[in-house]
Amino acid sequence: MSLALLVPGGSGQLGREFVARAPADYEVRAPGSAELDITNAGAVIEAVKTLAAAAAEAALAPVVINAAAYTGVDAAESDRSKAFAVNADGPRLLAAACSAHQVPLVHVSTDYVFAGDADRPYRTDDPLEPRSVYGATKAAGEEAVLGSGAQAWVVRTAWVYGAYGANFVKTMARLAGERDTVSVVDDQRGSPTWTGDLAPGLLELAGRVVSDGPAARILNATGGGVTTWFGLAGAVYDELGLDPERVKPCGSDEFPRPAPRPAYSVLSDEEWRSAGLTPLRPWREALTAAFAEHGDALRGG
Repeated sequence: MSLALLVPGGSGQLGREFVARAPADYEVRAPGSAELDITNAGAVIEAVKTLAAAAAEAALAPVVINAAAYTGVDAAESDRSKAFAVNADGPRLLAAACSAHQVPLVHVSTDYVFAGDADRPYRTDDPLEPRSVYGATKAAGEEAVLGSGAQAWVVRTAWVYGAYGANFVKTMARLAGERDTVSVVDDQRGSPTWTGDLAPGLLELAGRVVSDGPAARILNATGGGVTTWFGLAGAVYDELGLDPERVKPCGSDEFPRPAPRPAYSVLSDEEWRSAGLTPLRPWREALTAAFAEHGDALRGG
C-alpha cells in the first residue's frame, strides 16, 4: 500500500534521504525544525491531524517517521533543557498525537542509550545505561514513545553518515585535503551506517507497520560488520584514492570531549532480521556505494 509520510527533521541528513528515496507513489512531507517544531504541542497536533486527513482523502496509509533530534552530543552537556525538549518532550508529543489519530510512528534512536562497555553486540532488551546527557535524552524519548499507547516502533542506529549535513566521513575527506596526516581514535568500535541504506530500511519498516507490523517494538538497524573510527577513516582515504597510511591511530584519551563516547557501539540486528526486514549491507560495501553515488557531496564539493 502506498504511504503518506510525515518526517519531522526533514532538513537533516537522514530526513533529506527520505525525500530522495521514497517511492514515487508515496506522498512525503519532510519539514525541518523551522517549519515543524516538535516541541510545540499545537504544531505537532495540527501536523499529525493534517497528515491523517490528507492520507484518508488520497486513500493512502499515514505514517510518521521521526528523524528530528538534538544531535549535539557535546553541546547537550551544557544545554540540557533544549536537548531534553527536542529528544524527549518532542517524541512524547508526536506519540500522543499519533495515538489520538491512530497513525503509526517510527522513532529513530541511538546507540548512546547504552553504556558502551559491552563485549558483544547490544540486543534491544539490554539495560539502558546512558553516560551522557545526549544519551539520557534519547533514552527518555524512547520511553515516552513506547509508553504512549501509540502504535510505535523505536529503531536504534549508530555512526550515521550521508550526503547531507555534517558527519565523520565528510570531516575525514576535508581533513585529507588540509593535512598530511590525521590522528583518529582506534579504541571505539561500531558499525558505520549510510543514510542511503538506513532510509530505505526505515521506509520498508514503515510499509510494514501499516499492516502486520513487527512484534518487537524496538529494532536495531546499522551497517553490517564492525570497525573503529580509525578503520573508517582509513577506508575513506582509500575511497578518495589516497594512502590510508596517512591516517594514524590514537586513543580516546588523546581527544578528551565534554561528553563521553561509547567504547563499543555495535548493535545486534536480530529483531530486524526476525521481522523479515532487509538487513543493511556491510559497512565497507556501503561506503563504496556512497562515494559512487554522492562522491562530490562527501568530498565537500
